[in-house]
Amino acid sequence: MTVHTVEILEGNAVFGQTTSAFASFGYSAAVRAQGLLFIAGTIGRRADGTIPDTIEEQTEIAIRKIEEILRLENLDLSALVDVTSYHVDIRQHLPGFVEAKQRLVQAPYPTWTIIGVSRLASPELLVEIRATAAYPGDASR
Repeated sequence: MTVHTVEILEGNAVFGQTTSAFASFGYSAAVRAQGLLFIAGTIGRRADGTIPDTIEEQTEIAIRKIEEILRLENLDLSALVDVTSYHVDIRQHLPGFVEAKQRLVQAPYPTWTIIGVSRLASPELLVEIRATAAYPGDASR
């Protein structure tokens, strides 16, 4: 089985200084194997490292980061096949999350699992999104 790690280069406009987290925590932003792209949990931290206060902005940033990883692999959001999102205070924040998600993610929709959690890695974080995408037509990729 061939496995390819997707590298997010330092200075990437979407990720900014947050690319240091990959080395610091010892993980890859995404890994390609068997025609699928597995995207690590992605958070709504701005390129300058700050975290917005609103669920809408955190959701948009997280989805834009996923979109950037897909772009690096010549894919777009329509390639997503499975998504899981983790939410702090889910009852309070779900409406804002759904509003942002509906603005950014269009049909055909991936499967999507929404899970409520007590907290994420930083106390300010309200959502984390992990995803799997499929490459069109080439299962050996």
